[in-house]
Amino acid sequence: MTLRIVEHVGKTDVGRQRSVNEDSLVLAPPFFAVADGMGGAKAGEVASAMAAETFEGESDSGEPAEAQLTRILREANRRIYDLAVSDDSHRGMGTTVTAAKVTGNEVSLGHVGDSRAYRLRDGELEQLTRDHSLVAELERSGQITPEAAEHHPQRSIITRALGPEPDVQVDTYTLAGRDGDLFLICSDGLTSMISDDELASILRASETLDGAADSLVRAANQSGGKDNITVVLFRLGNGDGEVELPAEDETIAGQLKATEVHEAFEETTAPQPAATLPPELPADATIVAPRTALPKQPPPKRRRGGRVKTLAKTLFALAVLAAVGTGLYVASRQVYFLGTNDAGLVTLYRGVPYELPFGVDLYEEQYASGVPARAIPATRRKRVLDHEWRGRNDAEDLLRTLERGQLSG
Repeated sequence: MTLRIVEHVGKTDVGRQRSVNEDSLVLAPPFFAVADGMGGAKAGEVASAMAAETFEGESDSGEPAEAQLTRILREANRRIYDLAVSDDSHRGMGTTVTAAKVTGNEVSLGHVGDSRAYRLRDGELEQLTRDHSLVAELERSGQITPEAAEHHPQRSIITRALGPEPDVQVDTYTLAGRDGDLFLICSDGLTSMISDDELASILRASETLDGAADSLVRAANQSGGKDNITVVLFRLGNGDGEVELPAEDETIAGQLKATEVHEAFEETTAPQPAATLPPELPADATIVAPRTALPKQPPPKRRRGGRVKTLAKTLFALAVLAAVGTGLYVASRQVYFLGTNDAGLVTLYRGVPYELPFGVDLYEEQYASGVPARAIPATRRKRVLDHEWRGRNDAEDLLRTLERGQLSG
């Protein structure tokens, strides 16, 4: 059966430290693209817009997808270069571009620069493109480690872009798609702010692509928002055509926006219906929370002729343990605390941060936010994430404050 694009969305944001958004995006199925402009004044904005405009009027021309993407990007390069050399106000402008075309059961990519394409398949995230940047080249050649590359002061220097030269080399790839594959194309304003682990956790936890796009942008801004942030998401699936998506003001069953976390909880502490729960992490996700086991009772000492006393002490110890466990279980239905998940995102848990013997957890994950723990000011981080027992409203208010970025040092 032929795969279809069953859902797609794009979002761009100026970030927190720029006054102009120099990113552009293309949402024109079967084409999707992100362009990240560079240059003085508004030249970067012009370059990225010109690259996006080159996709206008393109269709399934019958030519191989990789050849078509190469032709489009080279045409964009020519237009940008010609304007840059003819107009001093645009001299030196350029843009990255990462583009995709869906053809039948295949996804083809065309790539120039350091904007990236990812695929989430069966919960595993894979980077599909190779950055054309100085630091990436140093890392690939083994001259620096991945850890050093992540914090290298020259990581923003790219080695290939559309515009600086009259011709450009375009990297192309074609991959076989599967039902459920989720593709992400993004500018480095996202990937320079959050790690791939954080990115994957957000994608896995999001019920809809619209919610995923919002959470990704919010996470990048929470981590500093040093650059423009642009994300394009599309999902493949089996079917006869594209799924009709609800309007922005319509309610999607099970959907929860991060800024509306308080609306997802019941007014009582009774177990909640599945339809009202916030998005859950996948089964293979590891909850990083304190696993403080209850202290084991020492074995009763054996005394001569004291089997009855030994049995009584054993039963008493078990009764104490059961009473403590019952008390903790009851408490776990009444309280909440904040911690982090395996990707380092601030997460709301219901219960107490303990586990009983035999691996019985006394807490459960309620909602994984898009806020990386490292985005919280160091002076407040320890206090916020100390697993303090809180009432439902207190925990939700604190999480909302974090998501709005209003927690000061």
